[in-house]
Amino acid sequence: MSRDRANSWVPAEGLLDEKSSWRILSLPVPKFGLGVLLSVVTVLFLLLGTSYLVRMQVWDWRPLQEPGILVANTAVLILSSIALQWAKTCAETDRIKEVRQGFLAAGLLTCVFLVGQLYAWSEIRHTVVFLERNPSTSFFYLVTLIHGLHLVGGLVAWVRASLRIRRGAAIAQVRMSIEMCAVYWHFLLAVWLVFYGLMLST
Repeated sequence: MSRDRANSWVPAEGLLDEKSSWRILSLPVPKFGLGVLLSVVTVLFLLLGTSYLVRMQVWDWRPLQEPGILVANTAVLILSSIALQWAKTCAETDRIKEVRQGFLAAGLLTCVFLVGQLYAWSEIRHTVVFLERNPSTSFFYLVTLIHGLHLVGGLVAWVRASLRIRRGAAIAQVRMSIEMCAVYWHFLLAVWLVFYGLMLST
């Protein structure tokens, strides 16, 4: 077997150096960071969910009477996720006007959701079941607080991307930010639906 044939599987010199192979095999750093963040947050909410299921087996547990506004809040959060998905789809086809509309709508709807959650807290405080006498109330405050704080963190990224869009950045420069916001919102929507369903079932 000739030397040339034996080494025919080896890429030509300079065709695949270390840097280019790293670009092919790895995710962009922001997407990798988001993946790590979502993994950590998933573990956090899994621990919360497990604690909720275990604690509700204790004799002093009483089901929480969910505020009626939670239905409207859930619908608003779903709409915000849909708006971000629309903005992401429009960004892929370079429709900047629709991107701005969808992105703005998503942020405003998220703010409405957070205000609605605060109103739900207010409703619970005025019920006859007080915090110190019902563990389910404590879990409601804890879950909604942690979920709300993660949404506030997402709004920080949303504001940064919104400012870039408003200043006329090319859509290619903000496409990844829009995509990451959409993924993050979808994730937090799924988390909220799981916990809301869990609260309704108990």
